[in-house]
Amino acid sequence: MGSHASPPQRAEAPKRSVEPRPGEPRRGRPEASAILVSLRQIVRHLRVAARAAEQEVGVPPAQLFVLSQLAGAPAASIRELAERTLTDPSSVSVVLAKLEAKKLVARAADERDRRRSIFTLTPKGRSAVGRAPMLPQVRLIAALEALPEGRARAIATALDDLVAALGAEHVEPVLLFEDEPRAAKKGANRGS
Repeated sequence: MGSHASPPQRAEAPKRSVEPRPGEPRRGRPEASAILVSLRQIVRHLRVAARAAEQEVGVPPAQLFVLSQLAGAPAASIRELAERTLTDPSSVSVVLAKLEAKKLVARAADERDRRRSIFTLTPKGRSAVGRAPMLPQVRLIAALEALPEGRARAIATALDDLVAALGAEHVEPVLLFEDEPRAAKKGANRGS
């Protein structure tokens, strides 16, 4: 046998799917298991806390988060509020429309520049924020900001790599706990 002959296992490896066959135990790197456990714990913790906040106040968590960011000071633009919520303007715009419809947020023209809008809490919105427990998004941001800079940067890089490996680069990162837009049903009555 020559020294450049490949072992038979390596020659067959590319033919095998990455997924185990039904009934076959999953074998993987221990790091993958540890990461999945951590992700499950984080997601479950956030989901349970979000559900509790919504049950206590009656406002979905993404909307409560935007309200909480307006509690400190009005926002002079959607872009400013997007920066405060660490998300994009289109996601904030969708949530603001829902909050306005519920009369939790008011939009008024900026007296200095009538083309711009100022977003403020209504008394009903201020009451909702006052009844809300610490929101999961606020806890998550505080925990991330408390990490040493190098660790936070390493996590950000690793998560970017994971997003790319999953092929999820084009998935819009909406606010945490914001519902996906519902597709319009065929034949739905548009007048209702």
